[in-house]
Amino acid sequence: MSGFVEKPEPVEVPGLTHLHTGKVRDLYQNADGDLVMVASDRTSAYDWVLPTEIPDKGRVLTRLSLWWFDQLSDLVPHHVLSSDVPAGAPADWEGRTLICKSLRMVPVECVARGYLAGSGLVEYRRSRTVCGLALPEGLTDGSELPAPIFTPATKAAVGDHDENVSYEETARQVGAEVAAELRRTTLAVYSRARDIARERGLVLADTKFEFGFDERPDGDRVLTLGDEVLTPDSSRFWPADQWEPGRPQPSFDKQFVRDWLTSPAANWDRTGEQPPPALPQEIVEATRAKYLEAYERLTGLSWS
Repeated sequence: MSGFVEKPEPVEVPGLTHLHTGKVRDLYQNADGDLVMVASDRTSAYDWVLPTEIPDKGRVLTRLSLWWFDQLSDLVPHHVLSSDVPAGAPADWEGRTLICKSLRMVPVECVARGYLAGSGLVEYRRSRTVCGLALPEGLTDGSELPAPIFTPATKAAVGDHDENVSYEETARQVGAEVAAELRRTTLAVYSRARDIARERGLVLADTKFEFGFDERPDGDRVLTLGDEVLTPDSSRFWPADQWEPGRPQPSFDKQFVRDWLTSPAANWDRTGEQPPPALPQEIVEATRAKYLEAYERLTGLSWS
């Protein structure tokens, strides 16, 4: 089983229509047809959205995404129009709300990998490939790849796994021209972000992007970066001074949550039918601190 342990009710705001409740974000549409994206403090692990929130997580994701959009704006346009809170919205939406262009989203998660980890490592151990791309012998957990690779995935519903697909399957789904543009843009953005992270003592092992087309009145369709970008929820960041291939790497994400859920203290069977338990306060605080550290190290700004 998987999904929400406790699915929240959407907030009713005058002038906004609720569209979707995701793992982390709630999506609305305003009267102008723009997308209103609200990042919650929810966290997920093992395909469950947990009953315990991580304070400030939504604001960290929002502020970090805005910072990254600025760093990448010369490579690809983004969807953000404003970070103003809509009139009549709860005060708690401050700092976690983005008003965005409504894009025609491409139904593919655009994943870039520069290092071997996660599902890529699992496939490599089985077949010496990642998403069907052949890789050299001798790589191990955390190895840097000879060059970054584009490894698309299908976007899953809440509670389901994203599924890696081949580039050829992506081209079949979205067309050869669009697939080529996705690959080119994904790798360009990853390379820029990898270099920025490296300057700040971090390894950007992999990340996923979502793109859509801004369909303009003159008939132009412009590929545009959407959703969140290069946050600890969508990316694997490692401290460069602790990077050591051959073992799992310490990361700036919710690893504390995953480790606790699989520990005897949680007394939870992730393969069973019972939902995961609430997180203890020390795990919540450690996870929050890791998100804040990622923000401060990447941006050079103090959270407070």
